[in-house]
Amino acid sequence: MKPQQKPKSLIQLASRWRGRKVGLYGGSFNPAHEGHIHVAQEALKRLGLDAVWLMVSPGNPLKQKSEMAKRKHRKKSLRELVGERPGMVVTDIEKHLGTRYSADTIQALTSGMPKTDFVWIMGADNLASFHLWQNWQLIARTLPIAIFDRPGYSVGGLNSKFACQFRRYRVPACKLLTVSAPAWTFVQMPRHSGSATNIRRHKGKKWWR
Repeated sequence: MKPQQKPKSLIQLASRWRGRKVGLYGGSFNPAHEGHIHVAQEALKRLGLDAVWLMVSPGNPLKQKSEMAKRKHRKKSLRELVGERPGMVVTDIEKHLGTRYSADTIQALTSGMPKTDFVWIMGADNLASFHLWQNWQLIARTLPIAIFDRPGYSVGGLNSKFACQFRRYRVPACKLLTVSAPAWTFVQMPRHSGSATNIRRHKGKKWWR
């Protein structure tokens, strides 16, 4: 998919983020919760990043649309939660790029911002199903990947198709930014019980009201 964002926009971003280390943390954030903040904070600390972009996705192809709030509600919940926390940037850049799949977003950003060092960030809950993502192997060969532990997902994630196929490319977190992709790390950290599913179960599907 060709990015639809005007070249000028990416040129401006490329200039601003030139020479910096940025973690790309995409998600539905349906809604955002403290567990997301916990991962972003650990990524900044463990990986030595300059910033984490929390990217509110237009929609997750692997999730039912009926359970997904509108992007504006999800973005608002994330902005309110992040507040003025240093190093965290809330963005819906995929909307402006015209991308739906993570592989296309990564392609657009790496080609448009070649002087920025990007790292892909995701929770262990996504690791078990990573092989179902479109062009998942391309993602793994394009950017270093940092996977952060989540309760109940460690064993399944570390035995996933991705983890098995790319086992020899696993490195310690402190080494992730010193090597080229493919490279990945599994970060064990104090676990957080935050869950968007539990929030929706408690507040209902229309949790933003």
